[in-house]
Amino acid sequence: MKHADFEKAFADFIDRREYDKAQNALFDMVRISFKAGWQAAGGNSPEPQPVIRIVHKKLEK
Repeated sequence: MKHADFEKAFADFIDRREYDKAQNALFDMVRISFKAGWQAAGGNSPEPQPVIRIVHKKLEK
């Protein structure tokens, strides 16, 4: 297999929605595992943070 063919096939693979879902699930598992270890070592849980914060700017008249 040519190197360029491999890179094209890999790029097509990671550009799929299914890959994004799998990557997000893997990240969540790693974060949950790290948090469990952190707490087991006596660390405090982080405070929940909003994912998105919408700021409304008042328009001048």
